[in-house]
Amino acid sequence: MAVKTVALVAHDNKKKELVDWVCENNTRFAPLTLYATGTTGRLLTERLGRDDIQCLLSGPLGGDQQIGAKIAEGEIDLLVFFWDPLEPQPHDPDIKALLRIAALWNIPVACNRATAEFLLTSAYMTDDQHRPRKPDFADYTGRKVS
Repeated sequence: MAVKTVALVAHDNKKKELVDWVCENNTRFAPLTLYATGTTGRLLTERLGRDDIQCLLSGPLGGDQQIGAKIAEGEIDLLVFFWDPLEPQPHDPDIKALLRIAALWNIPVACNRATAEFLLTSAYMTDDQHRPRKPDFADYTGRKVS
């Protein structure tokens, strides 16, 4: 049985909302493999009492890039990133890079609670056979460069 892997990220003003939402959906998250950036991961570990959440670096310290790398390596099935549209972020280029790599690799992304609800309750989350179609980059990687 293929277990789905979810990456959880939240800006400071959205951490409580994300942690509360994950706790409210604890039964749905129980069988999933979870990755999270720094403080978000610590807060989730504390609230859920789970010791299997893979906590990466804090977003501004490289955690966003670590999740992006896991997406590129095919390890992430869903990205839930509660970002704060009202607060400027000093690591905005990292955030844009993470969202870009998720779009590039056809990974579903939820940036707010409503979208996260739709994705988490989708039949695809419980379908062991379903995986997002990976794009074919053969033309790009095999291009001639002069």
